[in-house]
Formats: sequence, structure tokens, C-alpha cells
Amino acid sequence: MKAGAFFAGLAVIATTLLSIDAVPANAQDKKPYTIYLSNNFVGNDWRQQMLRSADIAVKKPPLAGRVDLKVEVVETTVQAQINSLNNIIRNKPDAIVIDAGSGEALNPTIEKACKAGIVVIAFDQIVSAPCAYTMESDWGRAPRVEAEWLVKKLGGKGKILVDRGLAGAPISAQLQGGFEEVIKKYPGIEVVGYFNGDYALGPEQAGVASLLAAHPQVDAIFVQGYGAGAIKALQDAGRPIVPITGSPFNLTTTTCAQTQGAQCILAPNPAYLSAEALKLAVEILDGKKPAEKKILLRNAFLTTDPVPSELYPDATMQKIEVGKNAFPDMAPGLFLPVSPDWVEITPAEAAGSK
Repeated sequence: MKAGAFFAGLAVIATTLLSIDAVPANAQDKKPYTIYLSNNFVGNDWRQQMLRSADIAVKKPPLAGRVDLKVEVVETTVQAQINSLNNIIRNKPDAIVIDAGSGEALNPTIEKACKAGIVVIAFDQIVSAPCAYTMESDWGRAPRVEAEWLVKKLGGKGKILVDRGLAGAPISAQLQGGFEEVIKKYPGIEVVGYFNGDYALGPEQAGVASLLAAHPQVDAIFVQGYGAGAIKALQDAGRPIVPITGSPFNLTTTTCAQTQGAQCILAPNPAYLSAEALKLAVEILDGKKPAEKKILLRNAFLTTDPVPSELYPDATMQKIEVGKNAFPDMAPGLFLPVSPDWVEITPAEAAGSK
């Protein structure tokens, strides 16, 4: 993985093509833009890697010398993030990139920032304020690709378990709904049980284990979280390893790569979204604006057995391989891929080990 060249499959959809506004000739001679990163939560590996990715990206070309990055991390309440944003606005930065605690509640504060002439980009967990740019992974597409992959693996027939994700989380409902929308087209596929994986290994493994005890036949498992917990539950129950979906945490990619018979498809939401948002902010401030404010990133899926291209022609697949996107000697919570194709963030840097 270069660590990033291997994952150069990241492509921004056509609506994000940049306009032909010229970049000022003296852009590189300007003083750095002051950009704040507002983050409301650091309680998991992804968020910590996201913050590291932003810090690393602004120290390397092409962003080196262009960004004076200031990070504001607040407690996990919407009001705390609103208060922090109000303080940021008073400092009159050039831009703010936000991993938002709410898609709606921050809108009045964001509108205030826009009126003050501040470029606002919400990434990962986005907002609906019309003045803000938004950047997120294409969550409408990901579960549909995973569903088609499972159907292909099962030959259109089989009994499956479905992860509901985290109760009350909009993204969980979106992922489950997208998956089931495809599955219902295949009458030979039967959902025999649901569990809440909570995007955590413990609940995922326990949820699958409980359902395995109740169902002697399970042919595949749709997991929103790790996927490695589901494989461990199958192993502990002495059951065959069935096709699973999941997310490309290092624990999962290594488990998929090293478990005999494992069949996995993993849908990334790269932690380097923060770096992508910072790069976009600099481009906008330089006068190079996107044609649309809503930007969807179509990330390459990681898989043990790539889907034939005719099944989902616009889905890029990368094979899971030790040393390229699976690192047995690195932190299990490292989220892959670690780097976009325009800057090199190494696995060690992303993991915070150097």
C-alpha cells in the first residue's frame, strides 16, 4: 500500500469535479490558512486515527506550509460543540472542518460562520446547513454492494444474520435498509435473526453467538461493525466460516487474511476523511471550488475474493493481503486504508506508533 498508492482506487463522483476557477498564481506564496478542525468525540480508534491523519497531512506536500491547523475536541454533547464553534468563529479563521455531533442542531452556528465569511466543511458525520460543504463516504451504495456480494456467494439461496448496528443511529438504519432492499429481491435468501453489534467487538461476537445457538443453519452474516467478532463466534461454536461483511479494521483484515476459508467484503469509511476535508478547504480558499457542495467518496472495497466486475461495475475492489492492507504486528484498531493517493500516510503514522 504505498501506504496509499495501493489504495489509489478512491474516486470522487462526477458531481465533485472542480470548476475551472483559476488558482491564484501566488497561492504557494501566501501565508498559511488558519483552519480549525472541530471534533466532538474521541472515544474510538477511528476518531483518534482521524485526528492523527489531519495532523500528518498538513505537514507533508501538498499541504505543507499551507495550513495552520488548530484542533478543538469537545465532550460528547451537541451544546459543547456549539459553544466551541462560537468561540472558533470569534477567532475569524479562514475555514472550519467539522465532524459533527448533530446533523441539524449545529446548523444555526454553521450559518453564523458562513455569514462571517468562513468556509465550512462537514465531513464524516455531516450537517444539513445549505451553506456548508459536506464530504462523506457513499453509505447509500456500500450496503448494496455488500448485499450483491453475499447473494453471489450464496448463489441466491441461504439463511443469514443481520446486524442492526447501533440502536437509534441514523447511519445504522441506512446501512440495514440498503442491505435489505437488495436482499428482498431474492426470495431464496432468508433473514433468520437480528443482532445489535454496536460497532464493537464484544456486542458483535455475543450477538452472533446467541443467534448461532438458536439457528443450526447460518450461511452468511451481514455485519456493520468489525466482522472479526462474527468470525470468532463462528469459530467458538465450531461452525463453518461463512461469508461476512464488515469494516476494514486491521484486526478484521488480518483475521480475514489468516483464517482458512474466510470470505469477507469490507466497506471503508477512511479515517483520512479529515485530510481530504482540509485539502478541499485549501482548494476552496485558493479559488478552486467544487461544482457541487455535497461530495460523496466512493471508496474501494477490501475483499478476500473480488466480486466480478459485471456484478457491480462501478465498485472498485482491492484484495486483502498481509503486508498491503493487513498488518499482524500493528494495532488491531488501525482502520484501513490509511492514506489517500495525494499524500503518503504510513500505517505506523496512522497508528500513532511513530
